[in-house]
Amino acid sequence: MRRAYTLLGVLFLIVFAGAFLAFEKVHAPASEEAANNTHSMTLTLTSPQFENGGKIPPLYTCDSDNINPEFRISGVPEGAKSLVLLADDPDIPDAVKGSMGIDAFDHWVLYGIPPETTVIPEGSTAGSEGLSSRGEPGYVGPCPPPEYEPKEHRYFFRLYALSGTLNFIKAPTLEEVKQAMEGMVIEETELMGRYERQ
Repeated sequence: MRRAYTLLGVLFLIVFAGAFLAFEKVHAPASEEAANNTHSMTLTLTSPQFENGGKIPPLYTCDSDNINPEFRISGVPEGAKSLVLLADDPDIPDAVKGSMGIDAFDHWVLYGIPPETTVIPEGSTAGSEGLSSRGEPGYVGPCPPPEYEPKEHRYFFRLYALSGTLNFIKAPTLEEVKQAMEGMVIEETELMGRYERQ
């Protein structure tokens, strides 16, 4: 009799384990799909001209045409009303920081970019342009002075998804854009490129 109860207990465990594994197998793909969908919605900024941390080609610098590279945008979160793209160089020499009264050289200020934007074409723009550290609107390509160390500079392109839109009476500086978008940033990402003049 005791052996019969033992056999029944083992049989119950086998049935329970089989049912559990079947349940997991049926529901696993849905979980994986949900995870993949979440991952694919991450805000991303890339360029076909250079990888993150890679070298920016001379075409996009002061040594050549000085036009902006192409940028590709994906994973804009739901609820985003506009995008902002800011580019700066924090590796400028102390002499330049002192003479200009800045901590980084602002290379590009773009705001009011439509959230459905997926590509900012080479040598083109999107939205409205603010002022670079030169005091003029538009893209300013990498141009690290070769007489100072470090000779290779890093250029950070930061993309922000905002819950609202920015409006300015006159072209804003990078800092004015950053101040205006406080409390509106839903998500952000960055792409960094390097350049050294030959």
